[in-house]
Amino acid sequence: MKKTFVLVVLFVLPIVAYLFFASGVTNFGRLPILRERILEIPNGPDDIRFTNKITVLGFLGSDVQGRKGNAFNLNQKIYKRFHEFDDFQFLMVVPNGTEAAVSDLKKELSNLEETDKWNFSYLDEESIQTLFKSLGTNLNLENDLSSPYVFIVDKDLKLRGRTNDEDEGVKYGYNTSSVADLNNKMVDDVKIVLAEYRMARKENNLDR
Repeated sequence: MKKTFVLVVLFVLPIVAYLFFASGVTNFGRLPILRERILEIPNGPDDIRFTNKITVLGFLGSDVQGRKGNAFNLNQKIYKRFHEFDDFQFLMVVPNGTEAAVSDLKKELSNLEETDKWNFSYLDEESIQTLFKSLGTNLNLENDLSSPYVFIVDKDLKLRGRTNDEDEGVKYGYNTSSVADLNNKMVDDVKIVLAEYRMARKENNLDR
């Protein structure tokens, strides 16, 4: 009996524990979908799209320099950590006519990190408003068409976020004015979405 007990403790319990935790990752390690499908970026000369990319979406507005601090926070806390993933991108929506200001911002950002995953889409006011509303959030754009919040959009144009955030309840976006919000919440949530797609890719390869 003693030998049997020892064998159970040494071999069976670790396997049971592994299966328990592995199933927990599969079942619970997913970031909730808050909106099933948002609008795609309108066709333009730069051909920037959401489809097939995990996107951090932001709205810098007409005062790009005024949002420079937000962009730097985002660059240091999120972009720097995740930009090497092939399917990952930043997409900042800005009004037409801000091209010079965006060029200056990219030059400043490039002093900190390469900026090949920083994409900018230039849209008219109506298109920006329509895109933002398609997110279905409880947030609003400022008068200059900017927002301090950024959003996680997956490859299927689904808005991701939290349904039971301890501070906000439903968390649609991440406040780039708050380093704590980026560090303590957004980093974890981006990790989860990236892990989901890595896991799905491995499962597809196994099926083949």
